[in-house]
Amino acid sequence: MDMASYVNDLGREFATLAEVDGDEARALVERLSGSLETAIRMTLLDALSAAANEITRDLAPGSVELRLRGRDPHFVVTSPAAEDDPATVGGGALIDEDGPSSRINVRLPEQLKAAIEEVAAKEGRSVNAWLVRAASAALQRADREQRPSGKQPQQGLTAWVR
Repeated sequence: MDMASYVNDLGREFATLAEVDGDEARALVERLSGSLETAIRMTLLDALSAAANEITRDLAPGSVELRLRGRDPHFVVTSPAAEDDPATVGGGALIDEDGPSSRINVRLPEQLKAAIEEVAAKEGRSVNAWLVRAASAALQRADREQRPSGKQPQQGLTAWVR
């Protein structure tokens, strides 16, 4: 993703605003332009990183990573393989989909049932297998969202530097 165009657009907006206020404002924007570019870049990276984290929570068990190559961010999307991803729950304990099973009756609105049947068919799964996998992913996501009270979520940035 090329951030230069976004950073340049904001720089032009600042310059346009400075033109309205005259020579002093224009001189101030010129003096601050280097710092503004850095601040804009870092703010955009923070926003992209937060978006990637939010999407990852909703995409579980898949993920989205934000990586920097030079000065530009790149997204890496990892989706679970349709056949190879074992259902997990809690701290990663496997749920054996072929092991002993229990039966429950679930009442679904007709539209939801039809949508589930359609998605399951597209993935080549039975409705039951699709529901088991969806429930496992929801449990995994809920477990990740529960953090011990008093601890702040950690944020990180991983990058390669030459």
